[in-house]
Amino acid sequence: MILSIDAGTTGVTVIAVNLEGKITARGYQEFPQHYPQPGWVEHDLEEIWQATLSAAGKVLAQVGNTFSAIGITNQRETVGLWNRKTLVSPCKAIVWQDRRTTEVLEELKSNPAINSVQQKTGLPLDPYFSASKLRWLAKNHPSIWEEVSKGDTIVGTIDTYLISRLTDGAAHITDASNASRTQLYNIHTGAWDQELLELFDIPEHALPTIVDSSGLLATTNPTAFLGIEVPITGIAGDQQAALFGQTQFDVGGAKCTYGTGAFILQNTGDKAILQDNGLITTVAWQLSGERTFANEGSVFVAGAAVQWLRDELKIINSAEEIEALAKTVTDNGGIVFVPALTGLGAPYWIPDARGSVFGLTRGTQRGHLARATLEALAFQVKDVFDAMATTGVKLNSLRVDGGASANDLLIQIQADQLQVPIERPSNLDSTALGAAYLAGLGIGYWKDLQTLRGLNHFETSFTPENTSPEPYKRWKQAVQATIAFAEN
Repeated sequence: MILSIDAGTTGVTVIAVNLEGKITARGYQEFPQHYPQPGWVEHDLEEIWQATLSAAGKVLAQVGNTFSAIGITNQRETVGLWNRKTLVSPCKAIVWQDRRTTEVLEELKSNPAINSVQQKTGLPLDPYFSASKLRWLAKNHPSIWEEVSKGDTIVGTIDTYLISRLTDGAAHITDASNASRTQLYNIHTGAWDQELLELFDIPEHALPTIVDSSGLLATTNPTAFLGIEVPITGIAGDQQAALFGQTQFDVGGAKCTYGTGAFILQNTGDKAILQDNGLITTVAWQLSGERTFANEGSVFVAGAAVQWLRDELKIINSAEEIEALAKTVTDNGGIVFVPALTGLGAPYWIPDARGSVFGLTRGTQRGHLARATLEALAFQVKDVFDAMATTGVKLNSLRVDGGASANDLLIQIQADQLQVPIERPSNLDSTALGAAYLAGLGIGYWKDLQTLRGLNHFETSFTPENTSPEPYKRWKQAVQATIAFAEN
């Protein structure tokens, strides 16, 4: 079987996948989150490693050591440091959510090289990405950074760290999809960019070697990893792995993960289409040296809006109840909810925006707010796909995953808004499956992409029914009003 390790932001999931693509065993282990100051988010790398051992141990307890290869997928942009020989980290990793590096980026704005960052990387200047986090560490922990400069301490994203631990320090690698999230990687050349390394003052010798997302990449050390000695043959960042796991291999194919937020990726083929529409250009995966690219948009609040109804307003007792409540009414009763509870993400990028509800009357019921919440999730995703349409890449299919994708009413509303069929696969573990597929492909366990398409069958298809443009028109008016309120 294939062992797939999915190192997320709050925990590590490990699954075993057999030749038919079925998940035969699963293990999960949470790890702590550290918030030393407002806006700071950190992880202890050793705690992530121990969670990985624990989750993998649970899988081995179920199916034994019966693995041909390992695939790895991970939270992206989070970056850490560790000693090249001892693998001990001198400080905590800075997590993708961390905002402490805003000041670092401000200081760099006078540097002429700053103007080429988005052109080279496909990424806007933002604390989200890894480069400014490393720059912050260099400025604020000079003694630690001296070890980096000397070559004794190395740096990397979570995939790189896990591979260091799995191989007992023998491999220091990352794949192109993870490298493309650091803001140090040139998406056109497929290599670390010298001008960017100088801009952020990062020594290249500390960075991992960039490899394919699939192939014979490294081998685990049995003394380091539960007695397992097998090749590591698949690596991808979590959202790219989900696109692969949803088998969206064709240009125009897309996936939307409805989690706390919503992450939308669309395959653009071998072209890196740079944008100024609030979206990101990223490497989706690299196979046999050939890169496939994707456009990406992030919605800050998706499932979190449902959690808000449950935890703060208490109009539902569980997230699953929202569908039944929304169905107690035939429409939204004239209300529009803009769930900018933590600002507006793509394609607006208005961090100071706040949530708003328009159209309340004495007749407004709980069901109207529930329905308006589901509509808001669908409208936000349509906003991203409308921005993606400006690239000229047509949306030809959409696959969905994540917890909220189990909501039939939400996905029907989404199909109505996008006017394309939406497929929901029987297996929603797209991220871990994507890493497994890449690993299996890397050793010939599965022959080719066509074989992979046959593994993750869709369970339910939703076709467009309601074509009225009016609800979305009212949504756009509500968003503009919300933005105006934030600016005053």
